[in-house]
Amino acid sequence: MAELKPDFAEAYYNIGFFHSENGDDDEALKFYQKAIECWEKVIELEPSYEEEFFYLTQMQVKKSEKSDANYPAWLESLKKQIQVARVRAALAINAELINLYHKIGLDIIKRQQMHRWGDKIIQRLAADLKNAFPDMKGFSERNLKYMRYFAEQCPSSQIGQQPAAQLPWFHIVTILTKTKQADREWYAVRTIEQGWSRLTLEQNIKNRLHKRQGTAVSNFAKRLPAPQSELAQETLKDPYLFDFLGLADDAHEREIENALIRHISKFLLELGVGFAFVGRQYRLEVAGEEFFIDLLFYHTRLKCYVVIELKASAFKPAYTGQLNFYLSAIDAQIKAPDDRPTIGILLCKSRNKIVAEYALRNVHSPIGVAEYKLMASLPKELKTELPSIKEIENRLAETYTRKKSPAPNTAKSSEHSKTSRRKM
Repeated sequence: MAELKPDFAEAYYNIGFFHSENGDDDEALKFYQKAIECWEKVIELEPSYEEEFFYLTQMQVKKSEKSDANYPAWLESLKKQIQVARVRAALAINAELINLYHKIGLDIIKRQQMHRWGDKIIQRLAADLKNAFPDMKGFSERNLKYMRYFAEQCPSSQIGQQPAAQLPWFHIVTILTKTKQADREWYAVRTIEQGWSRLTLEQNIKNRLHKRQGTAVSNFAKRLPAPQSELAQETLKDPYLFDFLGLADDAHEREIENALIRHISKFLLELGVGFAFVGRQYRLEVAGEEFFIDLLFYHTRLKCYVVIELKASAFKPAYTGQLNFYLSAIDAQIKAPDDRPTIGILLCKSRNKIVAEYALRNVHSPIGVAEYKLMASLPKELKTELPSIKEIENRLAETYTRKKSPAPNTAKSSEHSKTSRRKM
């Protein structure tokens, strides 16, 4: 039997080599291992018997094992390629759909003008298209009117200089129907850059983000290099809207901080893209003394830590000194070598712009100062219709006085009833 084992080993080796050449490393490894087992038994009987062949087999096994170890990396690479291809396919489909809707809208306008058709033709067209394409959505009467409006507002299929085909359809509808023409491109660009959902887009339009974004007072232009300073300024808002907290305007700092943590998801949405929460009341120790930062974040796009300090009062120049100290401590103790300088944001109940600019002028750390609002202000038309607090108090006082003193008619009627009882 010993004479047959080298033949078996050689056969196993050849089969393994065949599988290896055909890219099936798992099968190759099985046969290489069988070949080694055979040769180990042969060498026990005759150590000098074709040891070279045994070592060659071991080398092939190592090669196969190395190839097997590379499989996970190859799989991950393929997954990424597939994901990229899917995204490209989705974008291509969306672009085709937007172009189709634009052409339909242009065609509706052209034929209504040519044949002087009214809106009933759109109702008829919606019904006929639904019958022709029952599995497709998007051909309702309302959506066809949106297509016409899209073509009217964007004859070249662009929102400003931004190609509309880069946006999903209902993002386009939201921008066209809920913003002024001068503001549309701003929202279109930010939606594409930051990947806003439709809900986030609607919320940002409602909160007039284009008026608040990048308007806070800061010294970023002087304290940060040009590309980062612009992006950092763009991350700031003024004011920040915290009406989702449900707090009164006179809430204390700790109340606001606790509420922000309870509503951390909404807080992060208000802060904007890139903010990652690290901790609250973050402890620092400097020269044996303890210090606590209100809120600490890391910004994934700016590649830096962001310290946020809350002040339930008007801005004071002294606040910048405290925040400057915190930034220095973070840079010295926590910042990694490849992180960029830490940024500070002071959120105050109110701030005087000139005072804030003077206070930041000689501060060496990058700091921004902005206001926060706990309650959204009412529209002017509602302010005139709703009673003031004083009017409400007066009305309540009148009602209380009226209830306390009995009405004259009631007193007379009760006396009359008593007299009638005596007579009886």
